[in-house]
This record gives sequence, C-alpha cells and structure tokens, in this order.
Amino acid sequence: MTPNNFTTVRDLLRYAVTRFNTGNLFFGHGSNNAFDEAAYLILHTLKLPLDKLEPFLDAHLLPNETAQVLQVIERRTSERVPAAYLTNEAWLGDYRFYVDERVIVPRSFIAELIPEQFSPWVEDAESVTSILELCTGSGCLPIMLADAFPNAQVDAVDISADALEVARRNVADYALEDRISLIQSDLYGSVPKKKYDLIVTNPPYVNAGSMSKLPEEYRREPQVALAGGDDGMDLVRKIVAGAAERLTRNGVLIVEIGNERAFAEAAFPDLELTWVSTSAGDDMVFLLTADQLKKQ
Repeated sequence: MTPNNFTTVRDLLRYAVTRFNTGNLFFGHGSNNAFDEAAYLILHTLKLPLDKLEPFLDAHLLPNETAQVLQVIERRTSERVPAAYLTNEAWLGDYRFYVDERVIVPRSFIAELIPEQFSPWVEDAESVTSILELCTGSGCLPIMLADAFPNAQVDAVDISADALEVARRNVADYALEDRISLIQSDLYGSVPKKKYDLIVTNPPYVNAGSMSKLPEEYRREPQVALAGGDDGMDLVRKIVAGAAERLTRNGVLIVEIGNERAFAEAAFPDLELTWVSTSAGDDMVFLLTADQLKKQ
C-alpha cells in the first residue's frame, strides 16, 4: 500500500481505526478506544492541535505527511508500541510529560486527587512543607504535587537511574528544580532522615498471575515498574512498614494499588484502610494516617 492511496486526514483516520480494531490492540495508555487513539496519533504526527480534529478531516496531505502517519500506524499495530512511546508524550489532566521506554506510561488515580489537595484528609495545604513520593518513574506526580502544595519541598525517589533521567527532564520542563529533589533509592534506603507531611506512592503492584496475562503493550514497559510479587504487595508492605517513622505527627500516607484491593486488605488485616473515591471507584487508592501507623 502506497501513501498515494490516501489523500485526507479522514482517509487515514478510517484506515487507522480499522487496523487497530483488526489487530485487537489494547488501549490503556491515554485512550480507551481505537478512534481516539487514531485521532491522537494522526494529529500529533501532523503537528496539529490535539483537540481539533473536525477542521482538518478533509485537509489534503502531502505525500511525505501521509507516509509519516502510515509509519506511526504501522508501528502501533505491528509492534504494539504504546502510543505514548511513539509520540514521546503522555498527559495527566492538563499536564504534559515527556516519556520513553525507560519509564512506564504515566497513569495514576492519585493524579485526580492532587488538585483537591487530598481534602478532607489534608486540612491545610499551605502548611504542607515536605512531601516524599516513592517510585516516581517519569516524575509526573511530584510535579503535580509541587503545584498543589506551594510551600512544599518534594523528594522524589526511584530505584531506576534511567527513570530518574526522564524525571529530570520533566522537572526541568516545569522549572521545578529548586523544589523537587530526585533521589536514586530502593524505597526509603537512601532517603534523608527527616519527617514528611505526606508520603505518596504509585508503586509496582501487579500480582504474578496478572503479570503473566498482561497485554503486549504493557510488556513494552519496564517490568520492574509493574511487578509487585506473588500478591502484588511486596513493595507496598515495605512502604507501609517504613512510613510511621517518616511521617510527621499529622502526616498521611497515600498508596495506589490499582485492582488489588482484596490483596491489600489481606496484607494489612490489622489496619483499617481508608479507600479514597476516584473515577474508577473506591478500590484504587488507600490512605493511612500517622496515628494509625504508629499504633502498629
């Protein structure tokens, strides 16, 4: 098939949707269906506004533009590369982040809670001066946290030097180098001995059974950022165990665990986890206070 078979954005959009649906692609890295993914990839490749498809549907393309779009469609379909790796960008709300294969594609239900400053569990956002964010990946959450808590210094931790290179680029893009410190550490291991008002984390939590069934698109991501052991709780246990001595008196720990609520409740039978509502329901993010942790 040559680029000259297609003359308009509409032609390419129809073709991409058919290819994506025929290829049974998995959508979970920014869009949830073939049409939205196709529209995004086409608009991004042509450097058109991502929120304005309609005005360009019948625009005639140059042969080299068509060829560029077809190349992206082909890689997405035949190689099952997540769209974010093809465009080197991912979005959380209104925030755009640089991403590549060194980090998982940003996606977090915690991101929905940050603009509300974790109300009502955090009573005064202005009084939050120190935040620890574990398993930072691309650095997306600490950037959002720095915006939501204007008086806070944020320590962002990851075990992967590669991931921290990506995070460094994003922190620089948002000019937050003076407020976000990037630390290579295995969880708390190399973190400064200080107290934090908030500990926030979206750690690897996929259980072994689920890891073996992941779609090919997820297998493209760094597996160390996904795998959480037999029950998905290996890192979560360590995070919860170390949080008490790291939190201030009124501090709060916020942990995202995806679809693993049953495993989380089984892992912490003596803790009354507070489940925070998100767009996906009440099973994705739990919260514990310093008081609860110190009683353990």
